[in-house]
Amino acid sequence: MGRDLSALFDPKSVAVVGASDDPAKYGHAVAAQALRAPDRRPVHLVNRRGGTVLGRTAATSLAGIGEPVDLVVISVPGPGFEAAVDDALACGARALVGITAGFAETGAVGLARQQAIAERVRAAGAVLVGPNCLGIADNTTELYLASDRFAPGGIALLSQSGNLALELQLRCAPHGLGFSRFVSLGNQADVTLVDLIEDAARHDATRAIAVYAEDFGDGRAFAEAAAAAGKPVVLLTAGRGAASARSAQSHTGALTTSADVVAAACRDAGVELVATPHEMTVVLAALHGGRRATGPRTAVCTDGGGHGAIAADAAETAGLAVPELGPAAQQRLRTLLWEQSAVGNPVDLAGMGEQNPHSYGDTVAALLALDEVDSVLLTGYFGGYSAATGGLGGPAAESGTAGGGSALAAGELETAQQMAARATSAAKPLVVQSMFPDAPSCRTLVEAGIPVFAATEDAARALAAMTPAPEMHEAAGPPGVRPLPPAAPPLDDPGYHGIRALLSAAGVPFPEAREITDEAQLLAAADAFEGPFVLKALHLLHKSDAGGVALGLPDRAALVTAFREMHARLGAASYSVEAMADLTDGVELIVGVHRDPRFGPVAMVGLGGVLTEALHDVAFALAPVPADRAAQLLTGLRTAALLQGVRGRPAVDLAAAAAVVERVTTLAAAHPEIAEIEVNPLLVRPDGALALDARAVLA
Repeated sequence: MGRDLSALFDPKSVAVVGASDDPAKYGHAVAAQALRAPDRRPVHLVNRRGGTVLGRTAATSLAGIGEPVDLVVISVPGPGFEAAVDDALACGARALVGITAGFAETGAVGLARQQAIAERVRAAGAVLVGPNCLGIADNTTELYLASDRFAPGGIALLSQSGNLALELQLRCAPHGLGFSRFVSLGNQADVTLVDLIEDAARHDATRAIAVYAEDFGDGRAFAEAAAAAGKPVVLLTAGRGAASARSAQSHTGALTTSADVVAAACRDAGVELVATPHEMTVVLAALHGGRRATGPRTAVCTDGGGHGAIAADAAETAGLAVPELGPAAQQRLRTLLWEQSAVGNPVDLAGMGEQNPHSYGDTVAALLALDEVDSVLLTGYFGGYSAATGGLGGPAAESGTAGGGSALAAGELETAQQMAARATSAAKPLVVQSMFPDAPSCRTLVEAGIPVFAATEDAARALAAMTPAPEMHEAAGPPGVRPLPPAAPPLDDPGYHGIRALLSAAGVPFPEAREITDEAQLLAAADAFEGPFVLKALHLLHKSDAGGVALGLPDRAALVTAFREMHARLGAASYSVEAMADLTDGVELIVGVHRDPRFGPVAMVGLGGVLTEALHDVAFALAPVPADRAAQLLTGLRTAALLQGVRGRPAVDLAAAAAVVERVTTLAAAHPEIAEIEVNPLLVRPDGALALDARAVLA
């Protein structure tokens, strides 16, 4: 059920320690906000000098209040924070909000202080938000303990940045969006992002969860909580572009960045990952209403060819489809529109809206009713007629035909009301792009929960957020975060043949092989199985680059010659003699897992072999990866056509490749001592899959 945060969001009483009459101090802003709802619960102001604060008598200490306090906000200078925490716990506080800074963000000494405080809070059975936070607010319980007001609504905003939270509020207002809660995360010494997501998921008034986070703490727990929330989670994060701070010793490590890991976690958890506050607002506006498409087929409705073409391009760029409508659908639209209208998709009213504003609503309703359409994007001039009479510009304002403009405006407002009613009752989403998003007609749509945007690309992005990912249409179902398997006994031989043995025991197939150190062992290996042979120098980071791999050696003599030459040049401690695999009609893949410090084991699959890093055609997911999900990752590669057969080559055994991915990633997830492991190449042929090389790096 998660932690009980009821005292944090609906306390019986509140005290602000450090309340002040000085507007320059944060204790002033928090106290002023706390007093906005004095009748909801007792609000006590504490200032060590006493006197009055904001016209109310201030206690000199929490003990001086004379009664228990449920929630205490602490906004005092750093040296006095621990004493304030102890006083709060002594007076029975079940929740604390630490505004004071100067802890983990300052270094090791500050971190130690912070950990000691968090331990005292937990030992007392209380909860702590912060320290180094900017407060909390809950509009549903009239709890106002942040410096700014947040318009009421259905979004829980969990943010590590106060200014970004304010920007989001400003951007959300035109879309009619408000906030159920706001929490400044601070240092997350006790109450974490995961705790808050779990609580917001249980909060009836919260319909969507918006997160700005730079530090996930336990990233895998974040993904699991978001996946289980049952509500949209939208994430904005920073620092995703830098590579992980480690020395990568495999292709998997070299190719995996923080951005890849976060994106993979979000895909697996169903989290909408955004890059800017603007994009976050667009996605929140799309998801807040709860309406979803069942597929990617989008009908574009426009009143001008240019807008329709641009919108169609934007929709396809966003991952949607704009298919041509069938004959029956086109015939239905012809009965609604005039002769010059285009009905193929985009559907172009071709100026009919100026003659009959109701043609907008009639066409949108007809498109929403089509079985071959999953969503509708209305784009162009709609809103311009009512904008003219509202003083926002438009044809009547420019041409002086005020009378005709008034009639058009009235008709447009009426069709907006009808469109809103029809769209609200339809199961499919409608998104609008308008040159006049602030026009009365467009505001009518917004008030009905229909997203309206000024930019075409925003409308397309909104529809993409309302549309399930392609894999959700397949038999495998939606992606998810699989639990980690129980830890296996630690690996005791991280060498090449030790890794082969470990993977083989997990069901990963390899060619026959023998490890040798001299020519006598080489000849014995040659007698153990038939050629052609492969010779590899072991304990080299990239064997191929160093000339440590000889392929296709046809017989014993060629094997001996290759060994003598390679040993004279490299002097490796040991070598591997292996049966040469049949490469005919095969495709080389890479399967790897690296252990991220925040998100745990992260899998990578892609085109493999010696060109892995050059081609960089890879996909990521949290490990372990089930076979059906692995197949989705492989078919989503840019070079997936190679797996399906091209230029007369047969298709390879995708199911066998996916099974190997599941086995490798499950094994890696069960071995926390392995920092990186990869099979490269994994040869996939029409008749199965065979691992040709493997390596692992211990943590």
